[in-house]
Amino acid sequence: MAERDVPNLTGIPETMLLTLHNRAAEAKRPDGILRDADCVRIYDAIPYDFERSFGKAQAAHAIRAVETDRVLRQWLATHPDGFIVSLGDGLETQALRLDNGRLRWLSVDLPEAMAIRERFLPPTERLRHLPASALDRAWMDAVDASQGVFIVAQGLFMYFEEEQVRRLVVDIAERFPGAELLFDTIPRWTSQMSLAGQHRTRAYRVPPMPWGINLDEVVPTLKGWHPRVTHVSKVPYRFPRGAQRAVLNTFNRLPWFRHRTPGIIHVRLAEAPVPVTA
Repeated sequence: MAERDVPNLTGIPETMLLTLHNRAAEAKRPDGILRDADCVRIYDAIPYDFERSFGKAQAAHAIRAVETDRVLRQWLATHPDGFIVSLGDGLETQALRLDNGRLRWLSVDLPEAMAIRERFLPPTERLRHLPASALDRAWMDAVDASQGVFIVAQGLFMYFEEEQVRRLVVDIAERFPGAELLFDTIPRWTSQMSLAGQHRTRAYRVPPMPWGINLDEVVPTLKGWHPRVTHVSKVPYRFPRGAQRAVLNTFNRLPWFRHRTPGIIHVRLAEAPVPVTA
């Protein structure tokens, strides 16, 4: 990749480089929780000043990747030929980490992000790409639901308005009964900081994240959106080391604080709407 090919991304698409930065740093550590040679390969091939833009790498996105891998592996154990959709896939290499030789994978991202992805991760017959917004329901037409569907949205929903997220979840529930969905959330205070104009470094301003939701609000909110949302659980989000682990462990013991931390949410949709009793 030549110097003139440095990714020229702004706004939400640029976050694909931020998450790559954080995952690759963890994958390079001897004691790292993420083992991912493809992530490191891509990171080392891009002539971009990651630390200038994003500062010192943090473990949060590697944790999210590891926990998402764990949930998807459990699902693939019973759906080996299943269809996984990754909305806002960016430069995530999860499809390669999880590939069992049988699964089908659809990466969905904006055209400018997908153009960069395809330089490093060319599509195959089973691992396909669709250059489109996650809000464009065209991706639903590309899904074969016959062997089960799992939809992943890592680092995505917070960049939408709440009503956009609600309508997307409703459409998924209507189109794919019995499917599973996994996404991450940010608390309301994090959303408010981003809307006020938060800078990660002098060179990088965090894109606005309109949808924040506290963890104690997640279950009633999602179940109120559609009757097929019958099971909602929080996936563990544990930092592997250092001060962040100590702080988060402390927060998780305090009711007010533990509801105001980031979360990873796992949703199971019923095959049919649950009857409403009088």
